[in-house]
Amino acid sequence: MTLTPYTDEQARALVNLRQRYEAWRDAERGLRALPYDLRRKAVGAYEYLYEIRDRSGNGTSLCRWDEEAERRLTAFKAEKADAKERLAKARARLEEGARLVRALRVPMLAAAPGPILREADCRGLLDGALLVVGTNCLVAYQQEAVARFDVADETEDFDLAWAGEERPEGAPVWELLKAVDPTFTVNTERGFQARNADAYEVELLVAPSRADALARRDRPRPIPLPEQEWLLLGTPIDQVVPCRDGSAARIVAPDPRWFALHKLWLADQAKRNPLKRRKDREQGLAVLDAVAQAMPHYPLGEEFSRAIPAELADSWARWREHAER
Repeated sequence: MTLTPYTDEQARALVNLRQRYEAWRDAERGLRALPYDLRRKAVGAYEYLYEIRDRSGNGTSLCRWDEEAERRLTAFKAEKADAKERLAKARARLEEGARLVRALRVPMLAAAPGPILREADCRGLLDGALLVVGTNCLVAYQQEAVARFDVADETEDFDLAWAGEERPEGAPVWELLKAVDPTFTVNTERGFQARNADAYEVELLVAPSRADALARRDRPRPIPLPEQEWLLLGTPIDQVVPCRDGSAARIVAPDPRWFALHKLWLADQAKRNPLKRRKDREQGLAVLDAVAQAMPHYPLGEEFSRAIPAELADSWARWREHAER
C-alpha cells in the first residue's frame, strides 16, 4: 500500500491543534472543578454561605455568614470569572485551529463521536478507562503515521472498550452518554448498545480481564469477549484529531499492530457479516502496512512476532506474505 505523507503545513497545523485542544480541555476541567455557585442565603434569623450544586438551586450550607465567608465568596466570584474568561479564549483558539486543519484536507473523524470524546476527556475517562475501538480509530492511526492511506473509514456507530483496572463509583459511561445527549437509551435487544433519538449507536465492549472493573450500575452492559484482550496489549496511541463539523476531539486507541491483527482475525470469522469481513481485511492490511512504512516506534520484528498468540498466527503470516509481494 502506498502512503501519502502529510505536508509540512498539515503536520504543523495538527501539532498546533493538539496544543490548542489541550489548553481548551484544561480550561474546561478547571471550570468544572469549581462549585456551580456560592451564594449568601438567609435562613430564618441567620445568614449562611451556601454552595449551590445545580441549576435547580439545590445546595448545602458551608458556614454562618461572617467576614471570612464574605471574603470566600468574593474570591470565588473572581476565580470563576477568570476561569470562564480563560475557557472562552481557549475555545476561540481551538475553533480557529480546527477550521484551519479542516481547510488543509487531512483525514477527519465523523462529527457524531466528537461530543462523546470531548465529554469523556473532560471527565478523565480517556486517561486509562476508555479506549476507542473499531473504524473510528483509523483517522488517529493515519495521524500517527503522519500520512494518509486509502481505506474505508465511514461508520454509523461508535465502539468504546472499557480498559480500566479499578471499578469506579457511580455509572461513568452512562453518565457520560446522558450528559452528551439525554435521549440515549439502552437497546433492550442488545444490552451492550445505547442508541439516541437519531438512531446513532454506541457500543461498549470489554475484555474478560476488565469485566470485574465495570461499575456495577453502569450501562450499557457488555458481554466479555476474549478477543478484546488483544486490544489491551502494547502501547495505545493518543491523538487529537479534526472532526468533519470543524471541531476537534481526542482519541486514545489500541496499539495499531494489535488493532490490525484483531481486524484480520475478524475477517476470518465465518459468523461475521460478509460485508464487514471485507472491510475488516482491508483495514487490517492497511494499518499494518502503515505501521511497517511509517511507525518505526511500533516495531514488527522478531520480538513482536514471538508475542503473537496462536489464534492470530495465521493472520500475521498472511500479512507478511502480503507485505513481501
